[in-house]
Amino acid sequence: MGTRDPRVDTYIRKSAAFARPILERLREDVHACCPDVVETIKWSMPAFEYKGLLCGLAAFKGHCTFGFWKHALVVGDDPKADEAMGSFGRITSVADLPKRSVFRRYMRKAMRLNERGVTAPREKARPRSPIPMHPAFKRALAGNGKAAATFEAFPPSHRREYLEWIAEAKQETTRARRIGQAVDWLAAGKPRNWKHMKR
Repeated sequence: MGTRDPRVDTYIRKSAAFARPILERLREDVHACCPDVVETIKWSMPAFEYKGLLCGLAAFKGHCTFGFWKHALVVGDDPKADEAMGSFGRITSVADLPKRSVFRRYMRKAMRLNERGVTAPREKARPRSPIPMHPAFKRALAGNGKAAATFEAFPPSHRREYLEWIAEAKQETTRARRIGQAVDWLAAGKPRNWKHMKR
């Protein structure tokens, strides 16, 4: 018999109003297809296990996602998957979800893969081009030794998150605000996405 995790209830309850019906529907559909599924939390998001990791869901500010752990083997080359993390792209309403018959087919396939012990294919990491540090950010770090030391001590992925965030700003006022926020967070020893990290 499957289990429900109260942490998943909490996650759904704390999600944005638009996301709650999407997450509830996905959760119910997973349980309906796989009565022996076990709920858990992985990477701070709801996940479902059945003879191994099966699938997971997440809510963000403007959309939800749902993904099969062995996505490539279950869904294949679906262009929707390129829209966002997960197997069904950006989900902003229940209407964006696949038909229940399609969802059941995918779930059965994912379950069979786990039953047979098939492992997820490992994707080769594509080298990412370096992001240059914006001169204004460089100056701001030079003026705050603690923030600069934190930035230098961070792993490359954490440094990249800050550099991308600042580089993506379309207006100078936005960039200046982000740089100020980045320096404050770095001085406090915080990575860029500290708000989303498990406490």
